[in-house]
Amino acid sequence: MASTKPTKKEAGAVKTAKPKVMTVAISDEKALYLSYMPFLANGGVFVPTDATYTVGDPVFLILKLPDNDQQAVPGTVAWITPVGAQSGRTAGVGIHFNSPDGEPIRKRIEALLTGTLNSDRATYSM
Repeated sequence: MASTKPTKKEAGAVKTAKPKVMTVAISDEKALYLSYMPFLANGGVFVPTDATYTVGDPVFLILKLPDNDQQAVPGTVAWITPVGAQSGRTAGVGIHFNSPDGEPIRKRIEALLTGTLNSDRATYSM
């Protein structure tokens, strides 16, 4: 009968998921406002997608902003809006920028959205 004990190599091994790469181009300030998630501690963006993700999945986001500034930032899936969500909400995932890597992109987005961050207009996530 085969042994079911883990080998020394298997014992205590931690499985780490390889981050999925996501590329997103946000065309204008209106789209940026709809996508930005300021309520996340390090900031984040909502990315429309039909792909399957789980909260906590690591991602590597390549983000092109309306001013053509392109930045890469590691993040984590923090929000999921599934396909077929209530009220016709756009399917996708909210990506929480990892700290401290996300700080420059959060500041850049907030600078682009000066004057609109406190708006009552609906967004993809709220």
